[in-house]
Amino acid sequence: MIDIKDEMSSMVTVLNKLNSEGYVTQFKASKKGRESITNNKTYKPGQVQIVHFYRFEGESDPGDASIVYAIETKDGEKGTLIDSYGAESDPQIECFIKEVHDIQK
Repeated sequence: MIDIKDEMSSMVTVLNKLNSEGYVTQFKASKKGRESITNNKTYKPGQVQIVHFYRFEGESDPGDASIVYAIETKDGEKGTLIDSYGAESDPQIECFIKEVHDIQK
């Protein structure tokens, strides 16, 4: 489990901490699943675990909100997926996350 303290409230701080713990791959949304930018492999919901997630509000606009997912795949790849949440969220990411059964906080 990732040990990130509550005082880490900025997205940059959390991303740097995750990166130092090996979460170096960036994932992106695709119609087939979550795609690793590193190896171009696509993962289905049953092939990933969301180890942690972090929500952030924009400093000047509370509507400018985002969420960072720390993801581990069944084959050992570790990385992050970033999305807006609320009305601005990516529907592909939202559907994928709803299908992932292994989500921890």
